[in-house]
Amino acid sequence: MNSSGLQVEHEESGSGQVIRLSGPLTVRELAGLQAQLLAAPPAPVIDLTRVTRIDTAGAWALATYEGRVAAQGGALRYRGASEAADLLLATVRRALPVPEPAPATPTGLTALLETTGRRVIGGLHFLRGLLEFLGMFLAGLFRAVIHPREFRFTALVAHCDDVGLRAVPIVSLMAFLIGVVLAFQGATQLRQFGAEVFVVDLIAISVLRELGILLTAIIVAGRTASAFCAAIGSMKMRQEIDAMRTLGLDPVTVLFVPRILALLLMLPILGLIADIMGLFGGALMSWIELGISPSMFRTRLISDTDISNVVVGLIKAPVFAVIIGVVGCHAGMQVKGDAESLGRQTSSAVVTAIFAVIVADALFSIFFAEVGL
Repeated sequence: MNSSGLQVEHEESGSGQVIRLSGPLTVRELAGLQAQLLAAPPAPVIDLTRVTRIDTAGAWALATYEGRVAAQGGALRYRGASEAADLLLATVRRALPVPEPAPATPTGLTALLETTGRRVIGGLHFLRGLLEFLGMFLAGLFRAVIHPREFRFTALVAHCDDVGLRAVPIVSLMAFLIGVVLAFQGATQLRQFGAEVFVVDLIAISVLRELGILLTAIIVAGRTASAFCAAIGSMKMRQEIDAMRTLGLDPVTVLFVPRILALLLMLPILGLIADIMGLFGGALMSWIELGISPSMFRTRLISDTDISNVVVGLIKAPVFAVIIGVVGCHAGMQVKGDAESLGRQTSSAVVTAIFAVIVADALFSIFFAEVGL
């Protein structure tokens, strides 16, 4: 018996164990009642003859114990319950949540085709959303050209600093190390054929044509697409974008155009920096590993490397910039009202941007091969 007046007794009868409850079954006795019911072995009968009062909390404790007995294959009966107690128990029993069975997983060819079709349709809807954002950006950019006073030049400068200037150290280090690795690996392989001097051509074509701008775009996609998504998604969560529309401000002009335009301006510059640092790293490793002096490296680079390799690399930069910016802004606008959605969309923006950049680079490679560049 506890201090509040509730008494729980266990008795043996012809039908087995009987739990006899005495006193009030209210919310004040809920903790003690639950503890004693959990400690007691499942009994088929609960005697409520001496219960003076029962409320919803007490009925819930009894209904929970009833579910425990049923889970073990038994059936609980109440003895001596008043009509009010029976009604309250029935009401609480109906209100208890009933776990729904897990839906059967469809199998077979039909299920596979259905799943594939849904994913294809979902991908097409996602692509349409990206194209819509690209159209909104182009419309906003055209409007900024027609009405330059509406364009926020300060925001453009701030985003150029964030997207471009702050990315220079990591892009430079990455490109330098790529040049070092290319020179070292190229020297190891070409030395077997006595063609070490061709490592200059290997470094120049690889860095200027493909790796410089591609790896730069991947790094920018990782740091900038996530930043765009997080910034715009946080503003959407706090309903700041709705407040902009209420004040008559166009989110496309205020948020999207400065960010994507900053990428358009800064990614070619970052790509050029990556090219220079990659060549510098390759020249340094060629000097250390193969004894190719910097003057010889420069002479062979200028004489044997066509300017078209630089043009091919830098032509990709604006396309990569638009892809990264559109994906990041689109993901930010898909954020719902919770932090989980923000994290999911930020991760999705990075993965989608990197994947789209690699696919675009592959298409560029095919195109330039077909046109002879």
